[in-house]
Amino acid sequence: MSRTGVVHRATRETDILVRLDLDGGERNIATGVGFFDHMLTALAVHGGLGLAVQTKGDLEVDCHHTVEDVGIVLGQALAKALGDKAGLARYGHAFIPMDEALGFCGVDLSGRPFLVFQACFPEERVGAFDTCMTEEFFRALAMHSGITLHLECRYGKNSHHIIEALFKAFAHALKDAAKPEGKSVLSSKGML
Repeated sequence: MSRTGVVHRATRETDILVRLDLDGGERNIATGVGFFDHMLTALAVHGGLGLAVQTKGDLEVDCHHTVEDVGIVLGQALAKALGDKAGLARYGHAFIPMDEALGFCGVDLSGRPFLVFQACFPEERVGAFDTCMTEEFFRALAMHSGITLHLECRYGKNSHHIIEALFKAFAHALKDAAKPEGKSVLSSKGML
């Protein structure tokens, strides 16, 4: 069974192609926002994912449309890759330390999109990436993949470290939730 999702989305603001493979593979990420590329690469490496993200965005405005729209398309690709979620562990969680910062993520592949996000960023920007876009990215991803996602930075003083801890925590939690385990959907209802 293929656990891949490929989605292309073109608007007046962005043109994005994402290929996601839950079982690993090539990694080729180019969004035009260096720090965001670094975070998506960390997500792929720590999640054991194959991930290609090719993006053309209106970066002359700012990074908002590019980052949020990548979240939308990545979420749609994740939904395709997860399929009906039969035989998946469904739940995953992880604490990730990144120097002085401690990130937490809890994931439920529930089919019920929801985001709880608790993190404060001392700096407004990391490179060309607006730190407030971290929440917007994860919100778009959660809503379009149909997952319940809780992210929290317990503490931290450096915005780069805080964001990286959150991305890596999500990667590890998703890897655990998407692990093959059994044959049926893990739900008393029999479906998600």
